[in-house]
Amino acid sequence: MFEYMGDRLSNAIKNIRGMGKITEENINEAMREIRMALLEADVNYQVVKEFISNVKEKALGMEVSKSLKPDELFIKIVKDELITLLGGEMVSLETHKNPTILMLVGLQGSGKTTTAGKLSNYLRKKEAKHPLLVACDIYRPAAIDQLKEVGNSLNIPVFEEGKKNPIEIISHALEYAKENKNDFIIIDTAGRLHIDELLMNELKEIEEVYHPHEVLLVIDAMMGQDAINVITGFHEALNLTGCILTKLDGNTKGGVALSVRHLTNVPIKFVGDSEKMDGLSPFYPERMAERILDMGDIMGIAEKVEDILSEEDAKNQAKKMMNGKYDLEDFLTNLKQIKKLGPLENILKLLPQARKMGLNNISVDPKQMAHVEAIILSMTPYERRHPEVLKATRKQRIAKGSGRSVEEVNRLLNQFEEMKKMMKMMKNGNMKLPF
Repeated sequence: MFEYMGDRLSNAIKNIRGMGKITEENINEAMREIRMALLEADVNYQVVKEFISNVKEKALGMEVSKSLKPDELFIKIVKDELITLLGGEMVSLETHKNPTILMLVGLQGSGKTTTAGKLSNYLRKKEAKHPLLVACDIYRPAAIDQLKEVGNSLNIPVFEEGKKNPIEIISHALEYAKENKNDFIIIDTAGRLHIDELLMNELKEIEEVYHPHEVLLVIDAMMGQDAINVITGFHEALNLTGCILTKLDGNTKGGVALSVRHLTNVPIKFVGDSEKMDGLSPFYPERMAERILDMGDIMGIAEKVEDILSEEDAKNQAKKMMNGKYDLEDFLTNLKQIKKLGPLENILKLLPQARKMGLNNISVDPKQMAHVEAIILSMTPYERRHPEVLKATRKQRIAKGSGRSVEEVNRLLNQFEEMKKMMKMMKNGNMKLPF
């Protein structure tokens, strides 16, 4: 997501590197490059026009201070304008009513049912809520079964009454929620292949009767500029409180994310960033702008790690690393924790300068991690804590026990030693990080 656009923006900014000051002449080429990058990424033409005008006006009106180089100042202006375009501040979900009623709407195929499951999972894990999924898509074949399957996989209750009128279903679901102390109700509504009167009348009736606290439009980010027409169509009929962009992990140009808020004033509240049931993240405009500009998302990494590693554990491991006491037992623990984070390549992409270092195209084979784990598990606890005792006969036993070769055992031990040396250099201040 955004990689092509981000690379083009980075190249545009490179053009003014090393210049003494920002002038209209030396930023014209950069502005042309940025304009093309945004247009090719499916950003709405009017949005591009305003963005270019704002960046140019601010860049030419700013004095370059001694502490900031022209390219650094220009990057700051571009980043600030991207943040504004993406909505400025993060807009939270309403979670203070009991029960909070949330209605998901959208076209058929946008990913509503899966998103309902992801959202319920997010609310339970991050907000300590007790959600109830309500099946109100009574038209699409197997829609109710799909929601039940999603609920079962997450151990989250699903309320359904077959093909009854959605107004009745929601009324009974509210009674059920009060009896069972469900503080959040997520209504999975019907969709159509296109916006039509029948669909809108049904959704409007639900809204008028139950006044949901949140009406969220689920929209496929791969739709491109058509997404704006869909959002406008729904917003004219319903009081949308926000939207959820799905499939941002796919081959999407990302233009819709840069156009939505500016053209419709509907905030993006969540983005779907993987197919897994924990693949839904709150939308932070500043973090997204930094990712577009290859500045990374350290907070994103920290939040992922926070779920599996306490702050105290993290500090203890960092201390061990820096004091040279980090051993293969610790490495095995970290390996198991990394596996819980999901695909490693998704984490690498969040590092600053990931695209510049080529980390965005790395594919990490889970089998390789499994092989490393098998080798370490074939060692005794003493050997893991004292890898220096691993001589030929021990290595042969470990290779045989793990089903790997002696060469692989040696490679792992050599890489581990190299890693320890690097940590020592970092501690002594002899090595600068690449960002």
